[in-house]
Amino acid sequence: MAAKGSHSHVKLEGEIERCRAEGHWEQLRHLAQQLLPPARPPRKAAAAGGAQDAEDYGSMLLAEALLEECLKENFAKLKDCIPLTEKTEPKLSEAKQYLTNILSRGKLRPKYMTEAMLILGKLHYVEGSYRDAISMYARAGIDDLSTKDEPLYMLRLVTEAFVIKGLSLERSTNSIASRARLCEREEEVMACFETACVIAQVYLQELEKTLNNTHSRTIKGSNVTYSEFELSYFLEAALQSAYVTHLKKGNIVKGMRSLREILRTVETKATQTFKMTAAKQLAQVLLHSLSEDCYWSPLSDPLPEFMNKEDQSYISNLLCRRPELYTEENAYCPQDNVEEALLLLLISESMANRDAVISRAPDQQDDRAVSLRDASAVYDLLSITLGRRGQYVLLAECLERAMKFAFDEFHLWYQLALSMVACGKSAYAVSVLKECAKLRPTDPTVPLLAAKVCIGSLHWLEEGEYFAKMVIDLGEDAGESLAKGYLALGLTYSLQATDGLVKNPLNTGKATLKGTQDELNKKALQTLERARDLAPEDHQIILYLSLQLALVRQISDAIEHLQEALQLCKDDMNSLHLLALLFSAQKHYQHALDVINMAVVEYPESFSLLFTKVKLEWIHKGPEEALVTCRHMLQMWQMVFNALQHSGSEKGSSVTETPVIKKHNGLHLTLPDAHDTDSGSQRASSLAASRLEQAMSEITMQSSAMKQGPMHLWTALEQIWLQAGPGAEQTWEEGPGPESPQRRCPDPDHQSQGLEQPWRGLASSREK
Repeated sequence: MAAKGSHSHVKLEGEIERCRAEGHWEQLRHLAQQLLPPARPPRKAAAAGGAQDAEDYGSMLLAEALLEECLKENFAKLKDCIPLTEKTEPKLSEAKQYLTNILSRGKLRPKYMTEAMLILGKLHYVEGSYRDAISMYARAGIDDLSTKDEPLYMLRLVTEAFVIKGLSLERSTNSIASRARLCEREEEVMACFETACVIAQVYLQELEKTLNNTHSRTIKGSNVTYSEFELSYFLEAALQSAYVTHLKKGNIVKGMRSLREILRTVETKATQTFKMTAAKQLAQVLLHSLSEDCYWSPLSDPLPEFMNKEDQSYISNLLCRRPELYTEENAYCPQDNVEEALLLLLISESMANRDAVISRAPDQQDDRAVSLRDASAVYDLLSITLGRRGQYVLLAECLERAMKFAFDEFHLWYQLALSMVACGKSAYAVSVLKECAKLRPTDPTVPLLAAKVCIGSLHWLEEGEYFAKMVIDLGEDAGESLAKGYLALGLTYSLQATDGLVKNPLNTGKATLKGTQDELNKKALQTLERARDLAPEDHQIILYLSLQLALVRQISDAIEHLQEALQLCKDDMNSLHLLALLFSAQKHYQHALDVINMAVVEYPESFSLLFTKVKLEWIHKGPEEALVTCRHMLQMWQMVFNALQHSGSEKGSSVTETPVIKKHNGLHLTLPDAHDTDSGSQRASSLAASRLEQAMSEITMQSSAMKQGPMHLWTALEQIWLQAGPGAEQTWEEGPGPESPQRRCPDPDHQSQGLEQPWRGLASSREK
């Protein structure tokens, strides 16, 4: 070979190096056959050494090409750790024969002999001969190999050698009896994985530089470009094995360090998909395995208690080449684990959208499934992360971008609907839920949620009736949701009855309107009773049945049903509140006050209960006691307001999640979820400028319900103060004095403020 110094030989050598570096094995096989003689008769002992060297070199290249083609064809078996056999894989047998003959003759130059050993070690591994692979790598002396000034294909061979050695050691540890020896073996395995990861990144970065500087990327007329370069099984294992092994063993700190180092390296086209996977993995670790108290930023060191042996490096000093890293100038540094997880996921989401396969061509079905699977994993993690910060607006924006490749994918559509419900985009949520219902027509939870949104937030009663009937039409297939379907339908009938006055503001047709209202109230009562029959243990259904009875002025029956609901759930705030209002409707003010006081003990921060308590005290005990309760409410509101103004923590931001309530008339009813413990839907809002700052910013805007609290409170206070007379100032400053005679408020609008009409009292109340 050395005697051939012609220009054609140099060109051939260059093509061979490019094929080996870029993984064009079919082209390499054709080039290798050019180095072999056309016929191979038995050679005499005096054969020329140069000819034998050239033939052995060609045989080595041919063996490498055959082995790599076999590995590519059996990628699934490699992934499942299924050994390959010579009987079923003729290419593997032929490659092994070539390599064995080369090593037995020993005619190759030392450089190529080392390469042949590295290739044969890989072949032993895929056969399942792990000890033979370790022995072959020891014979090649990979621990002493230097990657400085070596060609690209040699970087690839050394990378694969280290990761294969580590995998082989990992699979042969069961034969070690000594615990100390087992620990040494584990450290050696990690040293191999760490080294392989570093060299793999250097190799991929150098390969991209080389190909970017090359004007022509064609090899023998082939139009194969770097954009089509795919990571082989062993290159992918080299990038992943280190951090995966750390995390499997519970070494969270070491695993996070490995992942962060990988993500800090300069990206290449070949590692884009891998980096998205690594970012998702690190986000999962930050969200599920690391508490906020143990967090350290990417630019700092872990806490001292986690620093044992962390500064030790497994990378050999002989490996002078290190991968290029992104600079730290003007770098954004997260402050907690949620911030870092969100940053990683937003980057992953951008990559997933950029690389999404949206073509519906049959031949791209597998690629489309992989693209959708990766994107779904990112959006699931985004839902968890953004949900912790209450950033549902940002989550809805992210999920809207996913719709371009979410055709017929119920999961992403339903996630989008839930995020829109949470951020208050109720009309859009209903439209998305309609599509979800088409994708899963037998799922009762979808129309049930749509009915709740229509009834509660939008007050679209006809649409709510339509969705409720969709649940009922499923019959027994709806399961436990059937009772909720009847509940939703009963609520729509009840609300339609009270909306009659709004729809007919003129004084014409009163008799007809009254008959329609009576019919709707009757249908509402029958439907709610049907819901109760289906779920007799559901206290919320009984509560709404009691409320409907109160609407039709059957107060005694309503109280009886409420007592039944309280037996099922003794501390339900809405049931206690309605019971107090019904007692007030029967002029039993002391009983009403007793119930309200009992409810306030359980829910001391509920403004709705305290407002009712103020009105009852005003009517039954006089304005002096009502003023004391008002003062307590103002102090409580001031504390909540100050906490919202100065809280920047996640705990503080959760306070801003408030019920989304839109009242269109005097009656307010909400449809509870099957899993809700109370009857309010929660949301949080934020008005930050950028997407990331919006997710990370301190949520200082107080909730809409809290903003309206002082207005109602000052109005009630003003009315009470006017009724209290000259002694009110002393009562306000000194608190409750000697018990004064009970006074009745001569308010002519007393009934319209909710004491005589319990449904109006419940409508005017607001939960914290």
